[in-house]
Amino acid sequence: MAVKVEGVAEVGDADFAAEVLGADRAVLVQFTAEWCGPCRQLAPVLGELAREEGARLKVVQVDVDRSPATAIAYGVMATPTLLVFSGGEPVKSMVGARAKRKLLQELADVLPA
Repeated sequence: MAVKVEGVAEVGDADFAAEVLGADRAVLVQFTAEWCGPCRQLAPVLGELAREEGARLKVVQVDVDRSPATAIAYGVMATPTLLVFSGGEPVKSMVGARAKRKLLQELADVLPA
């Protein structure tokens, strides 16, 4: 199981469409794995983001080992991969861990004001 982060739901192949594609706001999806060191580094950043930006952004995790179909469908080749979905479509992709400030800068153009 991926690193559990407060405020960040784990989504799998079975509920990805309902939880991400059908969401009423932008969704940041972290493709992660239990064995991924950078994913563990990113976990507290995502937890803070989920708490602080929850009204504008839903944050979820997909474990690539437990939900390989979703990872393959979106061409995920490395962890952590971050995909932002809006209106059921991927609108931004980022690979690798990053600081909260940098992540917020990168998300600025896809989050509503």
